Amino acid sequence: MIESSRQEVHLIADRFRADPRVAEARQLLLSALRDHQSALVGSQPAVPELQSAYEEQLGRLAEARGGKTYFPYLASGIGNGPWVELADGSVKLDFISGIGVHGLGHSHPLMLEASIDAALEDTVMQGNLQQHRPTIELSEHLLRLANAQGANLEHCLLSTSGAMANENALKIAFHNRAPADRVLAFDNCFAGRSIAMAQLTDRPQYRTGIPTALAVDYIPSLDAEQSAESQTRALNALDKHLKRYPGKYAAIWMELVSGEGGYYPGTTEFFQRLAERARQDNILVVADEVQTFGRLSRPFAFQSFSIDHYVDIATVGKITQLCATLYRAELKPTGPLLSQTFTAASSSIAAAEIVLRTLSDSNCFGDQGENVKRHDYFAQRLGELAGKYPGKIGGPYGCGMMVAFTPGDGTADTANKMVHAMFAAGLMGFVAGANPSRIRFLPPPAVTQREHIDAAIRIIEAVASATPSAN
Repeated sequence: MIESSRQEVHLIADRFRADPRVAEARQLLLSALRDHQSALVGSQPAVPELQSAYEEQLGRLAEARGGKTYFPYLASGIGNGPWVELADGSVKLDFISGIGVHGLGHSHPLMLEASIDAALEDTVMQGNLQQHRPTIELSEHLLRLANAQGANLEHCLLSTSGAMANENALKIAFHNRAPADRVLAFDNCFAGRSIAMAQLTDRPQYRTGIPTALAVDYIPSLDAEQSAESQTRALNALDKHLKRYPGKYAAIWMELVSGEGGYYPGTTEFFQRLAERARQDNILVVADEVQTFGRLSRPFAFQSFSIDHYVDIATVGKITQLCATLYRAELKPTGPLLSQTFTAASSSIAAAEIVLRTLSDSNCFGDQGENVKRHDYFAQRLGELAGKYPGKIGGPYGCGMMVAFTPGDGTADTANKMVHAMFAAGLMGFVAGANPSRIRFLPPPAVTQREHIDAAIRIIEAVASATPSAN
């Protein structure tokens, strides 16, 4: 909530927010939420009497959107941390959180407060021509976080999607390094589904029927063993590309932990050596943090890998409830390249500020912070399952609040079948990677506890024990 300064005491808007009736309504809503969400403390099966109506609603949704949703998931509108109630009366343990979006889980009281604050604004959406005061606070907060360890990102542009944040990053890079027209990226990278981002994303099926809009050359990622040989291969590939197309690369696109690619993290040395080589050819370093932000030992993954001084542009999204492109002052475009009708919803801006504060206040960050501790515990429990069910569970993989395992033979079919079996049993995860395909989890960092991880492990074990061995 905006705090009134002496200059603002005469604003009608601030008198409205301070009205006792608003405060009373706020407290009544929060009290009602606490009373009703307290019953959501474990997975539950669907209520039989609701099944028919639920199936009919799912059918209507599929017809309207042109295809079925991945999960038969329709929220009822309430949850409790990682627990969420669906409209069929079932309760699921949501460990994918909208593919990393819901960092405070479901129905967090602070998010309700943020929504109330947003509802008191004069418009639902904020945009290019009409900004409001919380936009300033949020932009400055993101920049403070980004520069805490020595980065020099001085500007922040809010946007409504990760693809748009990444598009803006590309525009900044190309504009500044013109006439360079190529980009370097890692194998298995994912950057979004717009026409340009589909070109950057290393998934041919995402480009089916789409004209080529961007020249991209790929560098091998660091392998799962983080071997010296794989680092050498990546450096050699980078050097080969740079010599083949001298002066043609505007940026090297770094996804520091491959999300969709299968949860392969790099290392400080790996990223530093690539960034150093790129700098020799005047190539900008872009850190794509749309999935990693808020999930490792520091707010930004580039801070966790200590490459702050190399990063020229960074993008964030998902857990931040809106998206943003942060960049160095010397990269500020000289023409009107960066604009959009909407920067974000009023509720998204209010919620983003709450998320940033809560991640910090709940001790998510630090070498011994909760993100690291929860990862270690989750990885330990998955490792125990891997030992108990060899051939059915492999791993674990990932880092921070990005955890994955390989199911069975690692085929896409096996992974999808197990994901749906887990959903039916009360646990939500999602697929990632190819050859092998993995099952990934993005638990909400601010609210996940060991008891939730234990509940997830019980469901994974129940599904694994009921799954026939591949051989």
